[in-house]
Amino acid sequence: MKMKLRKPVLFLLLVTVLAPIVLYTDTLGAYFTSPSSSRTEFIEDLSSFTFGGDVRPLNVLPQESSTSLKEPRGDVYSENSSHSLSNASDTLSSDDARKTRQLTEAESLKHQTVTGSSNDGVEVATNENHIIQVTDRLREPQQTDKDSPKLVSAGKNVSKAMETSSKKKTSPTDSNTLDSTSTKTEIRHDKRSVQASGRVVSEETARGKVEEQNAQVAPHDARVRQLKDQLIRAKVYLSLSATRNNAHFIRELRLQIREVTRTLGTATKDSDLSRNANDKMKAMEQTLAKGKQIQDDCAAVVKKLRAMLHSAEEQLRVNKKQTLYLTHLTAKTLPKGLHCLPLRLSTEYFKLNSSQQHFPRQENLEDPKLYHYALFSDNILAAAVVVNSTVSHAKDPSKHVFHIVTDRLNFAAMRMWFLANPPQHCTIDVQNVEEFTWLNSSYSPVLKQLSSRSMIDYYFRSRADSDPNVKFRNPKYLSIMNHLRFYLPEIFPKLDKVLFLDDDIVVQKDLTGLWSLDLKGKVIGVVETCGESFHRFDRYLNFSNPLISKNFDPRACGWAFGMNIFDLNEWRRQNITEVYHTWQNLNHERQLWKLGTLPPGLITFWKRTYALDRSWHVLGLGYNPNVSRKDIQRAAVIHYNGNLKPWLEISIPKFRDYWSKFVDYDKVFLRECNINKLGGS
Repeated sequence: MKMKLRKPVLFLLLVTVLAPIVLYTDTLGAYFTSPSSSRTEFIEDLSSFTFGGDVRPLNVLPQESSTSLKEPRGDVYSENSSHSLSNASDTLSSDDARKTRQLTEAESLKHQTVTGSSNDGVEVATNENHIIQVTDRLREPQQTDKDSPKLVSAGKNVSKAMETSSKKKTSPTDSNTLDSTSTKTEIRHDKRSVQASGRVVSEETARGKVEEQNAQVAPHDARVRQLKDQLIRAKVYLSLSATRNNAHFIRELRLQIREVTRTLGTATKDSDLSRNANDKMKAMEQTLAKGKQIQDDCAAVVKKLRAMLHSAEEQLRVNKKQTLYLTHLTAKTLPKGLHCLPLRLSTEYFKLNSSQQHFPRQENLEDPKLYHYALFSDNILAAAVVVNSTVSHAKDPSKHVFHIVTDRLNFAAMRMWFLANPPQHCTIDVQNVEEFTWLNSSYSPVLKQLSSRSMIDYYFRSRADSDPNVKFRNPKYLSIMNHLRFYLPEIFPKLDKVLFLDDDIVVQKDLTGLWSLDLKGKVIGVVETCGESFHRFDRYLNFSNPLISKNFDPRACGWAFGMNIFDLNEWRRQNITEVYHTWQNLNHERQLWKLGTLPPGLITFWKRTYALDRSWHVLGLGYNPNVSRKDIQRAAVIHYNGNLKPWLEISIPKFRDYWSKFVDYDKVFLRECNINKLGGS
């Protein structure tokens, strides 16, 4: 009986033990056969677990609502992810499988939001990538910092590297809440590090840029200026009554002034200062601080500074006036070499016999078919440059005739120079102005004025009521040589056209084209100079006089003598010489214009000028260092009008070579008079 009962009891026990095993055999098999799927999900998915078919959250970890997550468009899952999901759905119940897949998809969505789109162009989730936001913020400093783009690019590369690493290390089967949370935490930490380092680098770079700019802006003579300012302040304290009464301070201040003055010397920039300049500057500053404590009355200091400023301005005005006077004196004083040259040439000329004192080809002097030049000068070297430069650029020198008129003192020397140095093939004639017997005071009003006592007193006597402008008191205006240009028809009675040249010009091109110009009934061809306001009529004529204001326009364009083509036939027809004489008689007391030849020229040839192209005649090389080199190179004639003549040491260095290249300094007469080439640039 006991044996019969034992068997059913053992069977029931066996069923009781084995039944659960049999029921859960598939689940356990799936568990042991797929450790990479279900077991991993169970281990890593700590944010939720299934109990009795219900998904219950763990309160320790933050939980996002699964119902608010929707599958984005274009989601791509890897093969491992698809395979793992299929295995899980086979082993779990339909309800559990649905909820598990839902949770897995949610984690996959969060993973895609963090990592962004793939390189194949997969569409990015709707939430903006936080790393991109960080790099966007890093772009702001790059406008002022050239190195910032590299920094932003580095930040992006770091972000991409972290994203790629996250994709490789975390398969979709491992995409659970714990791994995603740790990954996001690491990314946020890296983003903060990149952003912080970017800001630090940008600030340091920007600070370096500012310091570099400040260093560039700092003047090269900052310390020199500071030392000079200290000297001015020291002189103020020396003259104030409060500080003068302090003998100890005055001795110390005078000592510091001597030290700073010695340190400053002739320095114009900081590099010229001695090594102890900073020490001297500090010592002076300490002494000045003591003076400030003694005399703290700002009103007295300001008053003294104003007095010093007024005195400095007055001294500057006096120095400018003296400089102007000395410049004019230097310009009109004949250098020693040029004074020696005519004496040496005159000696040689009178050694010649009468047959040797004549120029060849004298039959060309009155041939109107040739090209005739009029040159009035007492400067032998200057006249030689005009002739040499013209002949060297002439297409056919044999057709060019030069009529040189000089004074009695230089007549023999001028002839001797061109006899000893004849230009190739051209014709030369030198005349003495005193041989023009028709030119006398009864015929020429200007000659009568030049010999008057009042005119001589104006030039040679210094009086309080004299004209303050020394430019108009140039003794050259006493010479009739300066006014011969108004008597061209009388000097050349058989010629039709003459080209007038000043002795301070250089010819750079062939000038024969001027003779073929149609002047359209005008008397003189000129280059106008009204590009600047001071080259208009009101700068030369006295428009307060009714004779001037009624007949001329104050804004009319001025022009220049120096290179002018004259139609002598038209001159004779319009009786221009008589017009000149009329206005000279009206100006006998210098009420219409000051002395010179340009003002009467503007009046005499009023509405009788033909405007030439500016390239024919470029002016200003005798006073304006800013004349364009391009204009000089394209000019037919360059003019050294002004006081800085090219044969003087005060000439503009960069313009000397245009003139000196037409002088042969190896000539025996030049060597004997020690005339050497001036340095150019």
